[in-house]
Amino acid sequence: MPKSWSDKDERQYQHIKKSEKKKGRSDNRAEEIAAATVNKQRKKEGRTKNS
Repeated sequence: MPKSWSDKDERQYQHIKKSEKKKGRSDNRAEEIAAATVNKQRKKEGRTKNS
């Protein structure tokens, strides 16, 4: 879990990863999708650093 992620973010990541694996995605692809989704949500909520 990245340091900037909260416990809620980690739970969301695990949930999405599990869901994607049920859909038949590979482990790596499921992790990529889950991480991208969590990061997208964090950005939407303004919890990321602006570059």
